[in-house]
Amino acid sequence: MSKKPPDDDARLFREAVRDAHKLRAEPRAAVRRRPPPRARFARADRAAVLAESLEHAPAGADIESGEELSYRRPGMPEAVLRKLRRGQYRIEAEIDLHGLTVVEAKVQLREFLAEAIAFDLHCVRVVHGKGLRSGHRGPVLKHTVNGMLQRIDAVLAFTSARQVDGGTGAVYVLLGR
Repeated sequence: MSKKPPDDDARLFREAVRDAHKLRAEPRAAVRRRPPPRARFARADRAAVLAESLEHAPAGADIESGEELSYRRPGMPEAVLRKLRRGQYRIEAEIDLHGLTVVEAKVQLREFLAEAIAFDLHCVRVVHGKGLRSGHRGPVLKHTVNGMLQRIDAVLAFTSARQVDGGTGAVYVLLGR
């Protein structure tokens, strides 16, 4: 293999590009950097939760964060509630409402229960949290869930969950078939 001397390479290159001419550079558009992403909705949600927690407590919001919830429709045997409290019904679905505003929680819970009833589910769990960060208003979502469940005809009974399933931060809900 023979190598050409470096002078030959330079001469050959100049001959090859002899007819080439410099291109005119067009002015470039200014490149705008994208602004850093901001969690707009997360901040708005936190602000809504804060504003909601600073409002005055609604009448009848005397539920404490560690207090157990318990409810059964008139005519439902006490034994059914006892069985529910012990966790003897199989949980077929659950929803977690942590971090939602009252309005969002109501919508989510309504949709969840409608779907559970449509699928003929018998027992579901609703996690509402204990309300430890709700400030002076106490457990806002717990109170909301308690009130909503008592007004829904398909709810036969509900009670606070066992400690392993969320304790006073969740309820087992027994639905009518």
